[in-house]
Amino acid sequence: MKRFIAVLLMLMVSTAVFAQGAPVAGKEFRQMDTQQEVTGNQIEVLEFFSYACSHCDAFEPILNNWLSTKPKDVNFKHVPAVFNKRMIPLAQLYYTLEETDNLGTLHAKVYDAIHRQGKNLFDRETIFEWAAAQGVDMKKFEATYDSFTVGTQTQRAMQMTRNYRIPGTPYMVVNGKFLTGPSMVVRSDGRGVDVTRFVFVLNTLIDYER
Repeated sequence: MKRFIAVLLMLMVSTAVFAQGAPVAGKEFRQMDTQQEVTGNQIEVLEFFSYACSHCDAFEPILNNWLSTKPKDVNFKHVPAVFNKRMIPLAQLYYTLEETDNLGTLHAKVYDAIHRQGKNLFDRETIFEWAAAQGVDMKKFEATYDSFTVGTQTQRAMQMTRNYRIPGTPYMVVNGKFLTGPSMVVRSDGRGVDVTRFVFVLNTLIDYER
């Protein structure tokens, strides 16, 4: 029975790929030169992003819509891309929000602060001023921001950005093997992301790993 179900799923995937046209290697996605190690039994999908990136801000609704329907066997994680020292405070902000259980309520608000309110959240003091205005427990927030845990997570994000050779943001990595992003899947007229096609490409790469 399990074998029959597996074959049926493969046929369904093949039919969908045929109907849409398979993702184009080298254009809509690329395979990593060296596959990165993935732990756990689920298929890992990473989004490399930056709060300061206007493209990431525009991509959030697309990503959130996909997350609302993502397969149960997919483990999704945000990774704040760190290309240089200036991006370190934003990565620390992300991990501080995560560690203090404020990510769910404040993740989108960071984008709003930067891209719609003109906040310059690129240093510790400005980040603390903004966080205090959100009503968080500042004693806990400050201690977490300066903690060994957040520092280690930020350094790991920096290393992952290098190891995966992330060319910019936003980009997504499927199971340490495939890289794609909205900038790689554009409409035929060149005017913006082909959202339907991008979601198809992402889901097909996940199916490849399945």
